[in-house]
Amino acid sequence: MVVSREKAPTAQETFMQMAQAAGLRGRILVTIGLLILVRLGVYLPIPGIDRAAFAANIQNTPFIGFLDLFSGGGFSALGIFALGILPYINASIIMQLMTAALPSLEDLQKNEGEAGRRKISQITRYVALGWAILQSIGIAIWVSPFAQNPNLPQALVMAEVVLALAAGSMFVMWVSELITERGIGNGASLLIFINIVAVLPRSLGDTIELAQSGDRAIVGRVIILLAIFLAMIVGIVFVQEGSRRIPIVSARRQVGRKLYREKTSYLPLRLNQGGVMPIIFASAVLILPLSLSQFANNPVLVQISTYLSPGGPTPWLYIAFYLLLILFFSYFYASLIMNPVDMAQNLKKMGASIPGIRPGRATSEYIERVLNRLTFLGAIFLGMVAIIPTVVESATRVPTFRGFGATSLLILVGVAIDTAKQVQTYVISQRYEGMVKR
Repeated sequence: MVVSREKAPTAQETFMQMAQAAGLRGRILVTIGLLILVRLGVYLPIPGIDRAAFAANIQNTPFIGFLDLFSGGGFSALGIFALGILPYINASIIMQLMTAALPSLEDLQKNEGEAGRRKISQITRYVALGWAILQSIGIAIWVSPFAQNPNLPQALVMAEVVLALAAGSMFVMWVSELITERGIGNGASLLIFINIVAVLPRSLGDTIELAQSGDRAIVGRVIILLAIFLAMIVGIVFVQEGSRRIPIVSARRQVGRKLYREKTSYLPLRLNQGGVMPIIFASAVLILPLSLSQFANNPVLVQISTYLSPGGPTPWLYIAFYLLLILFFSYFYASLIMNPVDMAQNLKKMGASIPGIRPGRATSEYIERVLNRLTFLGAIFLGMVAIIPTVVESATRVPTFRGFGATSLLILVGVAIDTAKQVQTYVISQRYEGMVKR
């Protein structure tokens, strides 16, 4: 994508135009209403399950905490929205992998325009439904021993759980698409955002309660933690917004007797191409041995999970393995969303080129070199953000980051930035269309 230089409105101008844009007010109200609806659904219980007995059984289970991060506590509470938007996100990732692997899907995405994208979206919904049913069956097998009426057949209890969870997940998916279409921002991202925000007061409340104990040493550690917390937010904003601008020169064009000069613009390549996805993938891989060891009671899995946990006997092994996973998934995800060969071909079709670089293969190789360097720097940043909470918690012994880690912080900042940009873009379009009341 080639971007030309244009001065963006200030935050004050954007806020004033938001207040005057009737269409934007309606979109914001729709978004807030749908987000509240989804949060209420988290507390609607799955029928036929004793939630108190289940909650007592899953205490101190890290895998549940990882799932609760994306469901806003819905999984531990066994609400009908416990799966939330996770099946849809998993289906989207699967479709991205399949699109890169299957030429038919890649052709559907690139050559059939909007119709092809709609077909891929429809396939993604079907994959999300199948994935939700599979996850619901696994959860149903897990929670069926906690049935309120033990005289009911286990198959009936499992069918109720599967139906409730799958239907709740599909409703959340529909709400996310409705927010994207009629609201503000990306629906799936905003749903994860609001679920993380719902867990945040509990983590901060524990920290405030610890600071009110009166111990000066604890107060000092809390202040240090807050300073590191704010520094991480500033760093995430800078890196999320950071990009390498490769200059692009368009060829001269002659229309009739007029000769148009070369137009200079730039090709922006983001420093952090994968966003938060490499950390999510790496965390899922690290949590897998621990989850399997709890279900299978295998001594080998128990030993592996012990060594690969942040509080284990070898924390350096956990940190090193975590960093390697983040580095691997950063390159893997960047290769899925950015194709240097396609970018070079698009520039050639547009009659544009990079100064000093020949069009075609030389351009694609140059873009690939730049992308590799940017991906490495972005992976190093993600690794630092992922490791700092563990180091800070070990040093200060303040457990704020235990329920609110690097993944949560990256998602919050990233979604906030993207939503603010969409609001700003909508305000600019309203202004040019004459729909803003002056």
